[in-house]
Amino acid sequence: MENNLPVNIREYQELAKKALPKMHFDYINGGAEDEHTLRENIAAYGRIVLRPRFLVDVSNIDMSTNLLGYDMPSPIMVAPTGAHKLANPEGEVATARAAASCNSVMVLSFSSSCKIEEVASSCNAIRFYQLYVFKNRDISETLIRRAESYGFKAIVLTVDTPVLGRREADIRNKMIVPWNENLEGLLSFDDLDTTDGSKLEKYSRETLDPSLSWKDVEWLKSISSLPILLKGIVTGEDARRAVEAGVAGVIVSNHGARQLDYAPATISALEEVVKAVAGAVPVLVDGGVRRGTDVLKALALGARAVMVGRPVLYGLAARGEAGARHVLEMLNWELEVAMALCGCRSIAGITRDRVQTEGDRIRSLL
Repeated sequence: MENNLPVNIREYQELAKKALPKMHFDYINGGAEDEHTLRENIAAYGRIVLRPRFLVDVSNIDMSTNLLGYDMPSPIMVAPTGAHKLANPEGEVATARAAASCNSVMVLSFSSSCKIEEVASSCNAIRFYQLYVFKNRDISETLIRRAESYGFKAIVLTVDTPVLGRREADIRNKMIVPWNENLEGLLSFDDLDTTDGSKLEKYSRETLDPSLSWKDVEWLKSISSLPILLKGIVTGEDARRAVEAGVAGVIVSNHGARQLDYAPATISALEEVVKAVAGAVPVLVDGGVRRGTDVLKALALGARAVMVGRPVLYGLAARGEAGARHVLEMLNWELEVAMALCGCRSIAGITRDRVQTEGDRIRSLL
């Protein structure tokens, strides 16, 4: 196998599909309703054209950057995705080790199938913790305390899930979400009737809080001194509110197109959010990243860093920890090549004039 490794993310996706039961692959791979946004997350990157500059000395490429005061060797991070044991028995522990071996910051999902303590103890690395706010705020506060005590460096509050989006593949498959061990003693999974759809949907209905609002950002700031990033912002209006609320960063995300279908592709929403934030806080983006060139495009449009979700799970499903690591390595290699071929010696050199968007092309015709 080692002599015949996949050479891109698409090949890992195919291997993952072969390796996993249909229910589990559909859960990882699927999106909401008609999956328009799911396709568009990837397709929108394809409509952005690179504008390379040549006769630049690119013998030394520096991909390092900084986020919240932490130095990173590259702007590629691991996005929070749930239930990694569906992909591999070692779950998030394997993913954490893969990320640590690449010095990539990993955001541990609230829906992790491994305990916070287990992941934290598996290897030394900078990690952030993703949080959902439950109807019972005590649950959220308990999880924050545990993440703080085990050295997590930031809280990533997911704001786009007051209710669960309609994921039709999961409903059709009657998807059974694995028990979240982090909720042991905090919440019961018993007595969930799934005759009308997925267990995941029922669980979410009974636990997620549809009253989640800006006042909860204030509440979160009042109980934790960790920096807070808001994940799920796709408009300039919400981005400005986020800055006013005093958060440390904004993540442009549509939840991997798993929530609201026909929400904008994240790369299409990125520049609007960057302009609204106006440099006050870093802006990150996830969704649809499948190539190093995608990372370069996002950076050119103002992202400080890019988070990768499904590709890491494809690698994990296909080849365990080694596969997840290889996916991150490939994206880093591809970014380095793309930077060299675009004449960008450093992350700071990836400027807006290195890309042409659909909007640019339309404006040039006027």
